[in-house]
Formats: sequence, structure tokens, C-alpha cells
Amino acid sequence: MPQPLKIAIAGALGRMGRVVAALAGTDPAVEVVARFDRPDSAGEGLVDRDAALAAAQVVIDFTRPAASADLAAAAAAAGRGGPALVIGSTGWEEPQLAALEATAARVAIVRAGNFSLGVNILIGLVEQAARLLPPEAYDVEVFEAHHRRKVDAPSGTALMLGEAAADGRGVDLGEVMRRARDGITGERPVGEIGFSVMRAGGIVGEHAVVFASEEEILTLSHSGRDRALFARGALAAARWAAGRPPGLYDMRDVLGFSGRG
Repeated sequence: MPQPLKIAIAGALGRMGRVVAALAGTDPAVEVVARFDRPDSAGEGLVDRDAALAAAQVVIDFTRPAASADLAAAAAAAGRGGPALVIGSTGWEEPQLAALEATAARVAIVRAGNFSLGVNILIGLVEQAARLLPPEAYDVEVFEAHHRRKVDAPSGTALMLGEAAADGRGVDLGEVMRRARDGITGERPVGEIGFSVMRAGGIVGEHAVVFASEEEILTLSHSGRDRALFARGALAAARWAAGRPPGLYDMRDVLGFSGRG
């Protein structure tokens, strides 16, 4: 019988860290060999980051971009002996992404704004719809809602959906996106991709992409009901990433959508 995959959990005291640990405890294919959090954190069973990197084949990380980039650098410093990484942090800035891409030359990293199978299927549908519905006739608006504790906006998933719409139309999202509207904004420009954000209560995750013309409205949407769906996807990504060559991957690779799995 194959040995269980040895995983470590970064941000073990956080909401997602706890969910990943709980779900991993029911999966005989994986074994949580280390849990760690911020250097000043204390808790039963926590170890420091270096000990976790030494013990695990894959580290699952739902923390913040700065911490994730530092973790990736530490894993890359271990060379071929370092673990692969599964990173679900959102709110990345360009310098942090550049640093992550540099470390991916030495370690396998799966980074995704959302590990849900349903969301990743939605992304493909949005790209296809955007390719078929002309910007002269159809406006695109991305809506997302999350719990009050989420610190970044728009969400990583919303940005992925916006990227999918832009890719379908063959444009750069940065050139057509509008993150917010306030005051006298004037007419909506042709081809604009808008974002609307809600933060309230304990919402797990709601995403919708609206294609609106003068004659009809098409809405493609996804509702997250339990954080376990993200943890389940992260564990699937961990099993896929173990032993992979260095590179920066995403859930399309894990699910076989990209053709480079």
C-alpha cells in the first residue's frame, strides 16, 4: 500500500488552515506531519517553518502574499530537497508575483485564487461566452461577495473571472477593467469589464459574471457553501504537485484543462 503523502500546513491557526487540517485527517492518502503559523504564534503541535519544510513533501499555504512569497523562497533555498507548495493566498502585488515566479524555477508551486472545481469550470465558461458575445453589444460585470474578514478586493477569484473574460475577447484586463464606480462616471465605455464587491457577515464566497445587452442578460454564477470545498481542492493539488518538476502551475493544470499536466 502506498505511503501517505506528507503535508505541512502554513497558517495552521487560520480559518482555512484549520479546515485543511480537519479534512486531511479524514483522508488516508495524506498525513499532516507539521503545522506552523506566524513566528510569534504558540499552540499545541506547532513547529517552526524550517522544521515543517524539512518534514513535508508538500506545504499547503492559505496565508498572505508576503508570507507565501517568503515561504516559497525558503522552499526554493532547499533545492531539489525542498517540498512542493500549494498556495491559496490572494491579494498579490506585482513585485510579490515576480518573486514567486522566480522561485518557481527551483520548486513546484501550484498557485490559485480558488481551488474549487466548480469555479474553475466557471472560468472556462466565462472565457467561452466572452469570445462569442461581442463587446459592442454585451457589457461584462463581475460581482463577488465574501465575509467581512476578507482583506483584499476584488477577490482573487473575481480577478480570475475578469481575466477569463478579457482572454475571451483578446484584450488585456488591465486596460479595460473598472474596479469601482462613484459619482458622475459618464457613459460606460464599450468593452469595459466592471467589478462589484460586497463584504458582509460570514459569506463563504459568491461570484457571478453578467453579460448584459439591450435585449438580454446572461448570468454565470457560483456559490460556495462550505470552506471544505477549497480544502478538498487544495489536497487534490497537493497530491498532484508531489514530485512535479519546478514550475508555476494552477488548478487548470491540476484538473488537466491546460494540457501541460
